[in-house]
Amino acid sequence: MAAGLPPDALGRRVACGTDYGTVRYVGSVSPTAGKRYTSNNLHILWLFSRHPKGGSFIRPNKANFGVDFLTAVKDRYGLSDNQDVQCGTGNTVVFGTKTVEFIGMDSVAEQQRQLNKLVDISVRECAVSHAGQEEEISRTCANMRHINLSKNLISSWETVVAIASQVQNLETLNVSENKMRFPSTSTFTSSAFSNLKILALNQTEITWTEVLLCAQGWPVLEELYLSSNNITVLERPDNVLQTLKLLDLSDNQLLDGNQLHLIAQLPRLEQLILRNTGISSIHFPDAEFGCKTKMFPSLKRLAINDNKISQWSSINELDKLPSLRALQCNNNPFVDTEKNPETLKQLIIAKISQLEVLNNCEILPAERRGAEFDYRKIFGKDWLEAGGHWNPEKNKPSEEFLAAHPRYPALCLKYGAPEEGELKGQQPLTLKNQLLTLTITCPEKPEQKPVEKKLPESMTIQKVKGLLYRLFKIPSSDLKLSYRSSKLEGKEVELDNDLKPLQFYSIESGDCVLVRW
Repeated sequence: MAAGLPPDALGRRVACGTDYGTVRYVGSVSPTAGKRYTSNNLHILWLFSRHPKGGSFIRPNKANFGVDFLTAVKDRYGLSDNQDVQCGTGNTVVFGTKTVEFIGMDSVAEQQRQLNKLVDISVRECAVSHAGQEEEISRTCANMRHINLSKNLISSWETVVAIASQVQNLETLNVSENKMRFPSTSTFTSSAFSNLKILALNQTEITWTEVLLCAQGWPVLEELYLSSNNITVLERPDNVLQTLKLLDLSDNQLLDGNQLHLIAQLPRLEQLILRNTGISSIHFPDAEFGCKTKMFPSLKRLAINDNKISQWSSINELDKLPSLRALQCNNNPFVDTEKNPETLKQLIIAKISQLEVLNNCEILPAERRGAEFDYRKIFGKDWLEAGGHWNPEKNKPSEEFLAAHPRYPALCLKYGAPEEGELKGQQPLTLKNQLLTLTITCPEKPEQKPVEKKLPESMTIQKVKGLLYRLFKIPSSDLKLSYRSSKLEGKEVELDNDLKPLQFYSIESGDCVLVRW
């Protein structure tokens, strides 16, 4: 190996300018037509990270093989011996010819000079390639808990272990954007990660098999980020990852949705991120419709946006998850089956009974009630044609209907079976048909006689209050509205959002609006 090159140059990660790559050859290059070389024609062949099949020869002196961890920390936090930094006056520091003022300079400088007091350290893009001298990190940075090592020149998982083993209470570690070699067989498990709770391995080219091998050393890990690693197949994580609460597999093209069954028994998993994983369907075969699956028992938050899910049956399946509360599902083909975004939202809400947040928007109780009530009405005609009946003894909807609308029986139990008047064919949408005939009454003011009004179903609650101000001479800000319906016997629904129209609350002609102040 030539002077100046590390003995283990082959396979190392290097930087050349703003490009990163892996060394694949070190040696002489024969002259080619039109090119002349000096007597020293030693070159390095390296493969670019951003061009997996592309490479280039460079001179050894142009390859940056990186620095040790502690050198990078000192450079990042202004403590390097060779850094051109001078102390200024007051709260200033001079960098070359520039004077920079710092707020709270005294305390910050004191902390920077005492590296062992730093808890959160970031050396992202600092060309870290190795741990350095043994035990030097533990002597200098004894209190580190959170380390960002992303986008450096780390070539192997062994280097990460060498650094982490010197940090006694390491809780958070980000080594994303380092293309590394990982253990391929079960080896001695290091105690370096005995306290680690959060680990990011995005864009490291790790496989799921390698994850499970390394996971033997992550006994208390709670969050694992594995985005963009070309993971296509999963394996059952026996005796590892049992403490995991969050798993991010986004931007990995999984073979199919059935791969999820292999990680479905993680007992504490609360959040699963499957954005852009190529899945086209979701199915929990252990549970019938109307029942809960034993898979993903603790899963509360699921992200399946940017996938290939085209059938509503996959959304029906999500109602089987016993703990699901939040869902992200934008940018899937099934959303194109409904042009009205508000109707699309209502359909999803009605199909998943325990959902509280949809695409990062909270589902209010009135919104759920309206969505379920409308769903029951919209598909009522299909229910009758499929064998549904108001008489429980004759109510035998077909298997096909129940497969398409598994929650329909539960909605009928909750709100009652749809009445014949609700299921009449829709009339042309004229202004007359959009008017609601409502009885307005003041239950706490018996001297106010009930009034009947015809109001457009598109009228907002705020405008309704404006009309009532003219009627009762009470400021709209003091008015509290609710309504009762014969179909919701014994229930009173608050009209609590001034910006929503009457139709949002599923109010119908004949209902009674109650006014209080």
